[in-house]
Amino acid sequence: MSRLNLFSPDVRANPYPFYAELRRNSPVCQVDPNGMWVVARYDDIVSAFKNTQVFSSAGLRIITEPPYLERHNPLSDSLVLADPPRHSRMRNIMGRAFTAATVSSLERHMRATASGLTDEMLERRAIEFITEFACPAQTRALAQLIGLDASLEKHFIRWTADIFSLSAIPPDDHARIHEVRQTIDEMERYMQDLVASRRHRMEDDLVSDLLRCRVDDSALTDNELIACLLLLLVAGLETTSTLMTQMVLILAQRPEWMDRLRAEPALIPRFIEEVLRFEPPLHATMRLTLTETELGGVRLPTQAMVALLVGSGLRDETRFHDPDRFDPERRTQSSLPFGHGAHFCVGALMARTQARIVLEELLHRCHRIELRAERLDWSVGLNTRCPLALPIEVIPS
Repeated sequence: MSRLNLFSPDVRANPYPFYAELRRNSPVCQVDPNGMWVVARYDDIVSAFKNTQVFSSAGLRIITEPPYLERHNPLSDSLVLADPPRHSRMRNIMGRAFTAATVSSLERHMRATASGLTDEMLERRAIEFITEFACPAQTRALAQLIGLDASLEKHFIRWTADIFSLSAIPPDDHARIHEVRQTIDEMERYMQDLVASRRHRMEDDLVSDLLRCRVDDSALTDNELIACLLLLLVAGLETTSTLMTQMVLILAQRPEWMDRLRAEPALIPRFIEEVLRFEPPLHATMRLTLTETELGGVRLPTQAMVALLVGSGLRDETRFHDPDRFDPERRTQSSLPFGHGAHFCVGALMARTQARIVLEELLHRCHRIELRAERLDWSVGLNTRCPLALPIEVIPS
């Protein structure tokens, strides 16, 4: 029997039937590419998230620094690629600076941005939602949060696309490799200059807050600070724009929910949670085993690269009733779309807030959203799953 290839066109177009087959017959097994291990069931995924002593994030620099890159990637120093105790120290500092009050202070800016983008969309009626709404909305929010130069919006979007393409670049594609190296140079120089500027003159932004922040007399090093800022930028842009895109795609496919949510706005948070379950922005995350271990009745060797298939876990029949049905009224919800335990995403509240504000604006201003494509092409990376483009037409209220 041939191994499942996670990058095959059929799997990328609709992975969920393949995930269901894995959960039934091979919940922990090897797949292509390269014989990586996958974990498909909810409980096993949660177990791996919790067991940071065996399932390491720090061992996965090969994801951010593939051999062909031949240089250090500052993102490798971020907390998402750290294990306790270093992760715990960095997470505590980030948590002191990036609070619920911080996110709340961004809401007015997010609302104004969403309103302005909706004005532009309604004027044109037909747009490509990802590049013309989702990415600009989240980039502008992150620029406001971090203290970035908002005029560099297109650069930030390009940086994010390049970083998330790292694992999919063939080692013989020298032109693309050169482009990505240049992107990493640009990102690093920009953040180094930003941190140096804030050390000279503090401002009302997250960079300044993180420079001030101490926990048990410990502060982030400059390398850690730059890595965390880049992580917030690229991961925050990719995952939240994906959440908004999946939300709009679902509304286009299920127009009855626009009427329902307008009539019952109290359902909006549960609608967003069901989008997060049904089409999670974090589709898979990687770990490296530090020792031989057993998971789901299967022995995993030392130094095994393991993909925790969050998108499969959130369709697990043992956890969710009728999991392939989109149902915002279901009672069972999960935090798994944003990770679990020590690695629960620090930006989860910001992503949910952005999605809520955008959804409220769309419901208030748009009668219908219609998909203008017979088929969608999907991203090839494992970490996130999103259409490459989402052409829509909006019908005003």
